[in-house]
Formats: sequence, C-alpha cells, structure tokens
Amino acid sequence: MSTHAKRERLLLADLLEAAGPEALTLCNGWRTRDLAAHVVVRERRADAAGGILLGALKNRLERVQAEFTEKPYEELIQLIRTGPPRMSPFGLKQIDEAANTVEFYIHAEDVRRAQPDWSRRELDPVFADVLWSRTEKTARMMGRRAPVGLVLRRPDGQTVVAHKGAPVVTVTGEPGELLLFAAGRQDAARVELDGDQDALARLHTAELGL
Repeated sequence: MSTHAKRERLLLADLLEAAGPEALTLCNGWRTRDLAAHVVVRERRADAAGGILLGALKNRLERVQAEFTEKPYEELIQLIRTGPPRMSPFGLKQIDEAANTVEFYIHAEDVRRAQPDWSRRELDPVFADVLWSRTEKTARMMGRRAPVGLVLRRPDGQTVVAHKGAPVVTVTGEPGELLLFAAGRQDAARVELDGDQDALARLHTAELGL
C-alpha cells in the first residue's frame, strides 16, 4: 500500500477504535459502526460496493452493509487495518493511492470532527499537495450540484473551478479543508467564503460531493 493511503488507513482504524462503535460521525445518520462497515464493504464486496455510485445497486449495497454492521466492531476495525484481500483492485498500489488516500483522509476527519474537542490537523506540505492534486481532478464532479458558481482557492492563490455559474462564491483554505468542503462537509471545514449572502446561504446547504 502507498505511504499516504496506509497512514490514513491506520489513523482511521485507530480513531474508530478509540471512539467506540456508537460515536457520532459527520456522515449523516451514521455512527462509527456504520462508517466502519462502509469502509470494509467498499474494499471487500465489489458485488455491492457499486451501489455507492450506481442507483441500480443501491438496495443491494444497503443489504450487504446492514449485514456487515452486525459483525463485531473489533472485527471490522481489524479488516480495515489489514487492508483489502489479495484479489481486490484496491490491493494494487496505484489504485490504493488514487482511491484510498482521499477516502481515508475524509473518513478520518468524519470521526475526528464529530467530537466536541477536535482540533485541525497540521498536514505536511507533501501530503497537502497530494490532497490538492486530488481536489483539482475531482472538483467539478464534487461541485456539480452547487447552486452557484464555486471556486476553490489555496492561500497561495492556486485555484480550481468546481462549478461554473453566477453568482460566484470563492472558498479559501488549506487543501485538506477545501477537500472537506467540496466533499459535502461544509460545516466542519475551516475555510473563508467570499460571495453575496444569498449565494453563501444556498451553498451552505447544497449537497456537494461524489
């Protein structure tokens, strides 16, 4: 597994273990047990995981995930730590890096930021650049449902247009925070927003993310 993906995987497992199975997360309606089951199903049940993006498989995904939610919580955490089975595409280094680095970063923050005493992580510059690169590549998909124009801006001035439209809201922050905002965690992301009040209000409640 790649360095970044492996680090975020182990951090997520540690956070889930420390929080226990019934802790709140930023994922709407999910406790930590539900989130752990989601991560395991995504990597280990390709026959159902397609329902994450494909509506035709949604019912199957829900059934399989419900089954995994009933497994012992400690078993789910261990499955996350050990990673995907040998034949899973997620076991390939390039796919692991491309698909899991962002996935595990976001879900680790889903656990951390749902707790009342959380504080923002200071990311090393290399990892921040990795997250920015992923954000650039997926910004338009994550921002496709934005009701206004949406521009993501790093403090150094680098920008990416997540959605074309008017009026425009510019969201400024560190790469990890911009990624969380674009992934639908608007309330938890530590960013600055520039735009008219109506546009800001509409963006605040928009369903962003994949």
